[in-house]
Amino acid sequence: MMSLALLHKSVPLLKTTLGPLVDYALPPRCPGCGEIVAADDAFCLACWSGMRFLGAPCCARCGLPFDYDRGDGAECGACLADPPPYDSARAVLAYGDVARTVALRLKYGRRIGLARLIARQMARQVPAVRDAVIVPVPLHRWRLWWRGFNQSALIARHLARLTGLPVDNHALLRTRRTRPLRGMSPKTRAKAVRGAFALAPGHMLKGRAVLLIDDVQTSGATAAACARALKRGGAASVHLLCWARVLPDGAD
Repeated sequence: MMSLALLHKSVPLLKTTLGPLVDYALPPRCPGCGEIVAADDAFCLACWSGMRFLGAPCCARCGLPFDYDRGDGAECGACLADPPPYDSARAVLAYGDVARTVALRLKYGRRIGLARLIARQMARQVPAVRDAVIVPVPLHRWRLWWRGFNQSALIARHLARLTGLPVDNHALLRTRRTRPLRGMSPKTRAKAVRGAFALAPGHMLKGRAVLLIDDVQTSGATAAACARALKRGGAASVHLLCWARVLPDGAD
């Protein structure tokens, strides 16, 4: 029987020897369209060109893109008029064809390897806050049983590995099942998820900063409900991180 030490030494050699054969038989493909690309987790030129990456300048709270730099701490009119319960929200991409395809392939196509790609992109948006813990948006237990995994928890696990931050997959509970929010108005979404989340018994977040992980932000209703539950549980701040967000009509 091959010893563990010998097996460990053999792994790099096997990768070097078999890597070209594997790439030939199963070449890397673009996560957005499936076209053959040069490396794993790489997008083709067409998909890359069609992706709108988000970042500064933007609203300091909700991350809405600004057309010019308005200075540190500047917030959009909507946040000034009605501040959301989370302290900041950032997304890698504006929701579009490629962002939607990747999110759906992860969530419904069971392409769980895409969680690693998403986490790598999200790592650039992690805020510089102290004593932070990563918490994914939870699924209701029946939906988790039906799907078999929580896509936000998969992303959170990879993000924890990349950043070295702790992750708590069980800090938040979805206390009741809600209807799918797709197609609902923002007000209806907010009503549907009101009171649907709670801090799990025995989980202490007092004074901690929470990085709340979700795949897609649409109206912000789910994130707001989670943030309220986390702050009731003692979280000092809540910072939402997403793969993609839906921008309001006319947002620049």
